[in-house]
Amino acid sequence: MTDHAHWLMKSEPDAYGWDDLVRDGEGYWDGVRNPTAAMHMRAMKLGDRVLFYHSNIGLEAVGIMEISGEAEPDRTDSTGRWVAVRVKPVRPLKKTVSLKAIKAEPRLADLPMIRQSRLSVVPIAKDEWRVLMEMAGEPKT
Repeated sequence: MTDHAHWLMKSEPDAYGWDDLVRDGEGYWDGVRNPTAAMHMRAMKLGDRVLFYHSNIGLEAVGIMEISGEAEPDRTDSTGRWVAVRVKPVRPLKKTVSLKAIKAEPRLADLPMIRQSRLSVVPIAKDEWRVLMEMAGEPKT
């Protein structure tokens, strides 16, 4: 079995939320205009798991997505500099995980979303993913 990477991607739920992704069946994750976030998107591989995080409204991880299409030119970008990826919903989390709970968990102190809070796409280490899944009431895999 391939060992997939883990990521967290933020979206404002009033712009594109978990329910929108579920309705669509597959999403085109575009509009990212930060070089570091774009670098992370270029590193994503098919099958990587991603936490869908509602930013601004809710401030919580709400579901698990899977990368269904690797980096391609972002069709909303006329410069050709930025990339987009495709994502599919896997399942909603059994329990959402709030930003407050994430910040209060000592085992997540080095989580990139805490250290670089403005970044919309960040990697999650395997041990951090396990902690987040535990907090979400997800079964151990």
